[in-house]
Amino acid sequence: MQVLTALDATFIYLESEHSPMAIGALYVIDAKDAPEGFSYASWHKLVASRLRGSKVFRERLVEVPWAMSFPYWIRDPNFNLKSHLPRKTLAKPGGMTELMQLAAENWSEVLDRSRPLWEMVFVEGLDTVEGISKGSFALITKVHHAAVDGKAGGEMMSSLMDLSPEIRQLKGKDNWEPEEIPSSWEVITEAWSGAARKAMALPGFIGKTVAGAAHVYTDKRLRQLNAPPRILSAPKTIFNQQLSSAKTFWGRDFDFRRIKAIRKAVPGTTINDVVLAICAGGLRHYLLEKNQLPEKQLVTMAPISVRKDTPGDDSGNQVSAMLVGLETNVSNPLKRLLNIHANTSRSKIHASAMPASELTDFLPSETLAAAARVYTRTRLGGRHRPFFNVTITNVPGPPVPFYLAGAKINSVYGMAPILDGLGLLLVVLSYQDQISIGINSCEQIIPDPKFLADCLGQSLDELEAAALQLDSPAENMNSQANELEPRVDSNPLAAARLALDQAFEAINNLQSKEPENKNES
Repeated sequence: MQVLTALDATFIYLESEHSPMAIGALYVIDAKDAPEGFSYASWHKLVASRLRGSKVFRERLVEVPWAMSFPYWIRDPNFNLKSHLPRKTLAKPGGMTELMQLAAENWSEVLDRSRPLWEMVFVEGLDTVEGISKGSFALITKVHHAAVDGKAGGEMMSSLMDLSPEIRQLKGKDNWEPEEIPSSWEVITEAWSGAARKAMALPGFIGKTVAGAAHVYTDKRLRQLNAPPRILSAPKTIFNQQLSSAKTFWGRDFDFRRIKAIRKAVPGTTINDVVLAICAGGLRHYLLEKNQLPEKQLVTMAPISVRKDTPGDDSGNQVSAMLVGLETNVSNPLKRLLNIHANTSRSKIHASAMPASELTDFLPSETLAAAARVYTRTRLGGRHRPFFNVTITNVPGPPVPFYLAGAKINSVYGMAPILDGLGLLLVVLSYQDQISIGINSCEQIIPDPKFLADCLGQSLDELEAAALQLDSPAENMNSQANELEPRVDSNPLAAARLALDQAFEAINNLQSKEPENKNES
C-alpha cells in the first residue's frame, strides 16, 4: 500500500458529480497515417503489452473509514483491462462538432473508484473532420488527478507511444503482482502508523519552511518588485459561478512558428508570456462580446511543475502555482504582452517559496476531507469572491511526431477539471510544430466554446500584427514600459509574507467552514 499525499487526496475529497476530478486529452489519428489493419483490436493489444510502463494502470484506491488517514493505492487484484478501454462510433456526420461533444460528455462522468482510475475511449467514424481523412480515429483519455499531475499524465501516455511506426517491444518480464484489498482494521492500523511518522517529520518540515521563508525575506529581487495578485483579489466574472453538470469542450490548433516569431520580435519575452497574452486577448474579446468585461484585470492561476527527473517517479502531483495578472483591461495587444511579461517575472519569484504539496502535507486528513467535502457539497465556490478567474496550464510536448500502435498522432487537445467558482480552464499543449488550446467549461458558463476558440484566434492575429510591425528591438525596449515595476512598499519582509500568506489563506478559508458543517462530511 502507498498512502496518497495531502494534495493528491484533496482531488479525491473535492470530487462531486458536477466536478469530476480527472485530467486527459483528445488524440486525433488520421487514417492515412495509420498502418493497414489498425483497429480497436490492435489498440487493445498495445495497451496490454505496455501496462508495466506505469504503475497507475493497475493501481486502485482504498479509502480509510471516517477519513482517519488519506486514502491508499494498492495493486488491484480484480484488474480487468477491457473495462478501461471502451469503444464508440462517432455520431453522424462525424465532424469536429460531434467529436468535441463526445469528449465533453465523456469528461462529464466520474470515474469508478472500485477500479483503477483511468479510461481510454477508442473512437471510430471521424468522417468529416476538416484536414484529416474520412474514416479516421480518435482516443479520449482520462485519469484521476489524484493519480497524476499534468506532467506525470504525459509520462503515462508516453509509455504507450512510440517515436516511429514500428511498435517497440518492452524488454524484461512483467513482475507485477496484485495485492489483497485490506480490511478496515488494516487501513486504520496503517493510518495510526502514518500519523506517528508524520509527527516525527514535523520538525524537519518546520525547519524547511523557516529556511524557505528566510530565503524569500532576504531575496533582493522581492524587495525590488511589486507583489503579484493575491488570492481572492480577482474581480467577479461570468467564469466564476456555480457549474452545470453538462461540460463543454473545444480544441483549436495554432502554428507554433507564429508564436515563436512573436517572441523573437519582442526580446525578453518567453513563449509562455506570448501564450498568456493570446489567452488574455481572447478572453477580453469574449467578455466584450458578452458585455461582461470587468474594469479590473482578470487573474489566472498557472500551475508550475516541481517534479524532479527521478526514474520511476511517474505518479502523484508535484506542483506549485503562481497567480498572474492578465492585463485584460489593456486594449493594446503589444502593451498587454509586455505587461504580462513583467507580471510573470514577479510571480515566478514569489511562487518559488514552497510546493503546494508540502504546504498541505501536515493538515489532519479528517480536517482536510471535511473541509473539502463541505466546500463542494454546499457549492460555496460560486458564492464568494473568486480565488482567481481562470486557470491556464501550459504542458510542453514533444517536437517530433508520436505513434500509437503504428498510427501517427495528428493532434492533441488537453482536458482538466473545473470547480464551482472556477468554471474555465485552458490547457495549452505543444506538439510538433503546433500549439493547441483546450477550452474546458460547462453549459452554464461557456455554452459556445467554439466562439471562444475563435476569439483566441483573433487575439493571435492582432498580437502578431502588432509585434511584427516593430522596426527593431530597440524600439520595443524604449517605447514600452516592459521593465519590472519597483516596489511601492519598502518593507523588506512584506513580499515574503505575501508569498506564504496566499497559500495559507486558502487553507484557512476551508478550515474555518468545518465546525458548522461537520455533520455533512
